[in-house]
Amino acid sequence: MKRFSYIMLVILVLMSCNIDDVITTNLPPQIILDNSSRVFTTKVDRPLTIAPRYENVADATYQWSIEGGNYTIDSATQPSLTFETSTQGSYYVTLMVTTDYGTDEEEMRIDVVQREIPTISLVGAEQDYTIAEGDKLTFAPVVRETSIPITYSWYVDGNKVSDELNYTFIGNEVGEYNLVFVAENEDGSDSVSLTIVVCNLEDMPFAWSFAQTVYNYAKGRSVCIKPTTIINGTGAVYTWSVDGEIVYESESPEWICAIDSEGTYQVAATATILNGNSQVRVVQELCVNVCPAEGTYYRQASATSSAHWNKVYEYTPAPGQFINETVTGGFDGTETTAEAAVRYAERRFAEETWISLGGFGGYVVVGFDHSIANGEGYDFAVKGNAFAGSSEPGIVCVMQDENGDGMPNDTWYELCGSATNMATTLHDYAITYYRPGGAGMPVQWVDNMGNSGEIDYLSQYHSQDYYYPMWIEASSYTLYGTCIESLAYDKSGNGSYWILPEQEWGYADNFSAVDCNRKGDKANNFDIDNAVDYAGNRISLDYIDFVKVYTAVNAKCGWIGENSTEVCGFYDCSMVSE
Repeated sequence: MKRFSYIMLVILVLMSCNIDDVITTNLPPQIILDNSSRVFTTKVDRPLTIAPRYENVADATYQWSIEGGNYTIDSATQPSLTFETSTQGSYYVTLMVTTDYGTDEEEMRIDVVQREIPTISLVGAEQDYTIAEGDKLTFAPVVRETSIPITYSWYVDGNKVSDELNYTFIGNEVGEYNLVFVAENEDGSDSVSLTIVVCNLEDMPFAWSFAQTVYNYAKGRSVCIKPTTIINGTGAVYTWSVDGEIVYESESPEWICAIDSEGTYQVAATATILNGNSQVRVVQELCVNVCPAEGTYYRQASATSSAHWNKVYEYTPAPGQFINETVTGGFDGTETTAEAAVRYAERRFAEETWISLGGFGGYVVVGFDHSIANGEGYDFAVKGNAFAGSSEPGIVCVMQDENGDGMPNDTWYELCGSATNMATTLHDYAITYYRPGGAGMPVQWVDNMGNSGEIDYLSQYHSQDYYYPMWIEASSYTLYGTCIESLAYDKSGNGSYWILPEQEWGYADNFSAVDCNRKGDKANNFDIDNAVDYAGNRISLDYIDFVKVYTAVNAKCGWIGENSTEVCGFYDCSMVSE
């Protein structure tokens, strides 16, 4: 009897512990995620698959749902989720698994970030090149850095020739070549393509250009007319004709026009190049207006005249860290035309705050409601924001309204400064700035002396997309002037402490002991008597109507960035009490 009861008890116990048939079947489903943080990261337009492990999911149903953005799930009822979107952001995901014995639920987040596709900036990528046989072209692109490795490839006519960042093309044979540069990583690629024509030396094309085609000057004066750019001009002869009559011929490409009779004259500048047994002539048509003598359009100040500037005519800065910048720089994002840029400058001056001229050559032009007379001592002042150890000198030029039309389209005369005649000063300097290939990239430049460089993008201080003025539509632009040597130096020796000493005298935004109101408005004072002509000779001006200031140095100082002249306003010294 006891034995029978024991056997029956064992059988009952075994039946109650049948794991497969009783206990397991009755357990609720369970979602198991390998990612304990429940946060998944993917990139724009890149698929992400979330495939949890499960327990107790016989005959289960699955339901995925997403909050955030406008997203439809194609696999909403499948055990795994495949997610892909073109929209950056965070998406909140809920997964529910249901069986007859219960439900399990998990909440997750998917962060979609931008892909880090390389972006290329290459000087001259928008143009084709023509070189003589045997010549070289060196290309030094800038590629925006990414957190993932980038590979580089150069191709000539489809054949890979280099996997380095920089490449030198050698024109060994006459012909036309297609050059392609590719920067690539796992997120994508960018490329630029251009054409290089290699020709015989005697077939090299000649080109020259001028910064302006109309020249105005007052009777009794003269003007120097010369090109800003000459390409392949070796051996050229230049002939100048006035109203059809040859007046000058030389191997020099410039001409001093000193016509003394009032009137409008048509000038033809002809460059003649010997090409094999034939001659090639390239003609530039120019116009010269000899205006009435000085004083004809003098505007006497009246009782209602203002001591201060009354109009900004041009504002064309070089690229710089405060250009397009909406916080400290004061831009609002609407400055997409030259007119809007002028309104920006006028607003800033009216608020008695500064505008930045960016790197070398960046300028502003203003006028007054009267002519500023050349009196005793200082005649006008330019307000800046220099202080001890922080001077960013700007060169000042003046102009009379020689043709009387109220516009600054006559002859500019530079005012001498303490560095004007120094051996380190570069006259007729020109620098060309190129639009970056992408946001957050430096601005590349080349000058007319064969140098190149960058205006660094300082992401730790600024967040605007570009330092390149957003109202300049061209992919590059050139600025001209006199470039003086920068006095800036790193006092620390490790790049942490930069000093920007002042020039002795004669510059805007310069903490000069000679001409700066150090205890007042920090304006630099200027004497019209310091005006010089194209040859550096003093020129007598009884008055002026317009003032131009441009950044005088091409320099940068580590974490401080580029040297850029700041201007806060202008005034007539004779109308402002000290």
